[in-house]
Amino acid sequence: MQKYISILLVGLAAACSQPQSNTPPTAIQPKYITDPVNFDSDDPAIWMHPTDLSQSLILGTDKRENGEGGVFVFDLKGKEDSTRRITGIDRPNNVDIAYGFRIDSTTTVDVAVFSERGKNSIRVYSLPDMQPIDGGGIPVFEDSPSRDVMGVALYQRAADDSLFAIVSRKGENSPTDGYLYQYALTYQDSLVQGRLVRKFGQFSGGDGEIEAIAVDHQLGYVYYSDELFGIRKYHVDPAMGDEQLAVFGTDGFTEDREGISIYQSADSTGYILVSDQQANAFRVFPREGTIDNPHDHPLIKSIPVSTHESDGSEVSHLAYNEDFPRGFFVAMSDNKTFQIYDWRDIEAALLDSK
Repeated sequence: MQKYISILLVGLAAACSQPQSNTPPTAIQPKYITDPVNFDSDDPAIWMHPTDLSQSLILGTDKRENGEGGVFVFDLKGKEDSTRRITGIDRPNNVDIAYGFRIDSTTTVDVAVFSERGKNSIRVYSLPDMQPIDGGGIPVFEDSPSRDVMGVALYQRAADDSLFAIVSRKGENSPTDGYLYQYALTYQDSLVQGRLVRKFGQFSGGDGEIEAIAVDHQLGYVYYSDELFGIRKYHVDPAMGDEQLAVFGTDGFTEDREGISIYQSADSTGYILVSDQQANAFRVFPREGTIDNPHDHPLIKSIPVSTHESDGSEVSHLAYNEDFPRGFFVAMSDNKTFQIYDWRDIEAALLDSK
């Protein structure tokens, strides 16, 4: 009996040490879960292989201070490729990817850009070799008392292939207008450099902050999560001005609005998925708006998922392989992993009766 009680107590202690989840039993389950990062998974991105989509990669940040953080690289089954891992980063947060960044008149390269909060900078690495091409980092928010960079999203302007990075920071001491900074990225003197081109975006203030940013390249919009208030929408091209186009998702969230990702069903239709972090769910809105107003984004449905306290996500609509013939959705979970979902499972939940 004493041995049985000891085993029972050990089991209870182990169970209590795990994160307690309120995820319902009806939550969608991932097809794969990545190998764990070392410390604190935060945000994923998808690199699409140019000739064989089945060889595409998933990047995920590992958030840790004092140069112990990094970026992990996984295949589409979640297995880490440790030869590509980036190390020695001081608290990386969000990561995004762009294709065909021009190095010179004849050379382009795909790039991963991620924030390095501990150095108030963004970093630029070439893909898929994961080599730095930024001279150690591009400083951001240099004229502001609030410099703790968090979110980053990339916009590539189709008209001239100009590449821009939109970055956000911690909420403390941040302005209620001009919260986001947008930088033009160019390659000069053998490294990537950034030039501030605009400050834009409202912030509700208080105890919240802005981390999640997503760009709709085809339609020309940028969305971001004002965590305790709602999702805000602007033109992503600086030439189009700084007018706020929409605010949605202002109710129904348990607490924080977090990771945003955009699924493209067709050129102008699809879904905007926003993490309802404390509910362990993603709330889904129409990408195209409504028939009467492209900037009206009413809730379609809230979808429970098995990720816990998800901070960041990414999605792709392309046919990658037999596992993901209609694309996949990848979301961070707070157990050091990223969960990879077959889009068909997400879509089935969306089309199911409420």
